[in-house]
Amino acid sequence: MSQKEKPPASTESEENESEIEESVIRVIVSEQDTRAFKRLDHFLSKKIPQYSRTFLKSLFLMNNITVEPSQEKKIPKLELKKMPPENTVLSVEVPPPIPIKAKPEDIPLQILYEDEHLVFINKAPGIVTHPAPGNYTGTLVNAILHHCPNLGRIGNAERPGIVHRLDKGTSGVMVIAKNQKTLEGLIEIFSKHDIERIYEALVIGVKIPPKGTLESPIGRHPKHRQKMACNIAHGKDAITYYKVLNYFEKFSHLELKLETGRTHQIRVHLSTLINASILCDPLYGNPAQHLLRLGNAFSFLKQYPHPLLHAKTLGLRHPITKKDLSFTVEAPETFQKVLKTELNR
Repeated sequence: MSQKEKPPASTESEENESEIEESVIRVIVSEQDTRAFKRLDHFLSKKIPQYSRTFLKSLFLMNNITVEPSQEKKIPKLELKKMPPENTVLSVEVPPPIPIKAKPEDIPLQILYEDEHLVFINKAPGIVTHPAPGNYTGTLVNAILHHCPNLGRIGNAERPGIVHRLDKGTSGVMVIAKNQKTLEGLIEIFSKHDIERIYEALVIGVKIPPKGTLESPIGRHPKHRQKMACNIAHGKDAITYYKVLNYFEKFSHLELKLETGRTHQIRVHLSTLINASILCDPLYGNPAQHLLRLGNAFSFLKQYPHPLLHAKTLGLRHPITKKDLSFTVEAPETFQKVLKTELNR
């Protein structure tokens, strides 16, 4: 049996974090199911026929198919090629769909590397990864569909080539698959965390230990549906490593490495676990208070509506050619201007 639950629509307009919305399908394994099916993927494709077995496999590899937390100590680790026991309760989290009306758009892309299999790009702040309520056009998917006309034919048609996301306000390096084999290879690489992801951020406050490990389960906030929160009972484990690159008078410059890649992971870890919200983050911080604290020299940030968070390095082994690839890009102009303003005071 299955039951589909649809969370309420986001009301966040300034940052538009509606990409965290998702459908959750609850599936219970019956005694009859254990007799009828030998494999979990065959079982799920029968119980959730609206999704292909390939798409369900990609959800599994991204850890979006899990045993309900109350059962975790009782149920063996899930395997695609093996059926779980009777009465197992599965939670299948399906990312929000991209509207069918998403069309190719001639939007400039900063391409860092491209071959016949994949493309690395430098995403500018303010661009949404894929169409969602409030952002049906002008997204990275619209741009990629124009750049790669055949992209819509691979993987889940609603998320062509997309393996990972950056929040709307986050800039930096992303990789997009251009064919099905590469898509599946990248999904496996990301699911195993066999990648290098380095970010940098400007955070309010200077009373921060010089380095540390931030670790906690992350899940949807129980009251504010646009937000994520730490130590949620049904959350997914998340690990962030950080070090301080520089302490300034009112803020700090951090470098961060991801062990996992949960929604809003860096933003919620910094704001919750070490009380160091990212400058200009409207969802996990207070930009008005940040600017008041920084002073008039930083008044230009009043016009900047995004967190000062940048995905500066992405490295991985090419899933087809097996060549090691790594790309690093400088933070955008506003990020750099904050640093220069402080250094020149």
